Amino acid sequence: MHSYSGFQTAKPKAQAVVVGGGFIGIEMVENLAHAGFDVTIVEMLDQVLAPLDPENARMVEAHMERHGVHLALGDGVASFERSIDGTLTVKTRSGKFFPADIVILALGIRPDTALAKKAGLEIGERGGIRVDDQMRTSSVDILAVGDAIEVKDYVTGEWTLVALAGPANRQGRIAADVIAGRGSRFRGSQGTSIIGVFGGAAAWTGVSEKTLVRRGETDYEKVYLYPNSHAGYYPGAKPIALKVLFRKSNGRVLGAQALSLDGPAVDKRISVLAMAIQMEATVYDLEESELCYAPQFGSAKDPVNFAGMIAADVLNGDLPLSHWRSEDRALLLDVREPMELAVENVPDAVNIPLGELRGRLGELPRDRDIHVVCRSGQRAYYATRLLLQHDFRARTLSGGMLSRYQTGILEGSMS
Repeated sequence: MHSYSGFQTAKPKAQAVVVGGGFIGIEMVENLAHAGFDVTIVEMLDQVLAPLDPENARMVEAHMERHGVHLALGDGVASFERSIDGTLTVKTRSGKFFPADIVILALGIRPDTALAKKAGLEIGERGGIRVDDQMRTSSVDILAVGDAIEVKDYVTGEWTLVALAGPANRQGRIAADVIAGRGSRFRGSQGTSIIGVFGGAAAWTGVSEKTLVRRGETDYEKVYLYPNSHAGYYPGAKPIALKVLFRKSNGRVLGAQALSLDGPAVDKRISVLAMAIQMEATVYDLEESELCYAPQFGSAKDPVNFAGMIAADVLNGDLPLSHWRSEDRALLLDVREPMELAVENVPDAVNIPLGELRGRLGELPRDRDIHVVCRSGQRAYYATRLLLQHDFRARTLSGGMLSRYQTGILEGSMS
């Protein structure tokens, strides 16, 4: 009837609720939004895409909100109710109500191990079929591959469930080799993944910082950087938000996460870093990696090289780092220009532009830690070097204002 008699009347926008903020949930959200639905995503965790660290998940969430998606995080579904007119209402545990013309349940997967249990096979703590590195179950005559098995995490050595097509295909090939009498072995999985989100992409490989914290590990450091996807003077360059985790003791690369509106650029860098992790490479290897370069594809100093250089500077003592933490009591020195502070600033920070710093050192205390910040980190690094050479206790805030997500303030974005 909206086109009847040659005139248009307003069509109400259909409403959709997607329960679950993982791969399938976000893919459904994007497609429903493109189809014209008003979409709400309900997720029991306090973030979407559980493998991401919170600060990177915040970036994805902000990107989704800019495309009209409503987020109900940290809230599970309590019930579904159908009204007289046939529409549904989703009630959450916190007492919120979301009307819906359609509800999609995207709650993840569980291994179907009924047959394995009947066969008496060992089932792991995570609910998957336990296999060794030759895909043999607890019965040497039975092999298992794919989403229903537990494998070892390549970095941590922990048992894990990885429902990804790439590892499953490799496992199938290894199982065939073993049946044929060959000695092939599965190295473990890094969980390397990528997802498209409204024209951009998020990807990750290796361990997250959340995992390292859960395991009680302290021998790690992280760097944040925001390089362009290709040479900045060539049209169409987009920033990449890149986080790299590595061992403080030996520089071994442990994990990486990347987000950008340039999806292929994210794919390329995380794929390179995934191979680096599998080969137990260090940040010093990243420095020396020889990668493809042409202005439309990358930069002479590729983001992977750049990450290695920054991390190596940290390990070599040239770049003392700090990170955004609510408990910090250090003096925050902002070396950006005053006009930049009108866009984003931190209360109580001292502003001395980098170009004026050498002549204004007398304004800074020598008996207090100084954390230096700029937009993304480069100017802060220069300022930190200057301060260290004049015997100040200075550190660079990694990633600058763009990484200020641990405070809960969304200064940065995928765009």
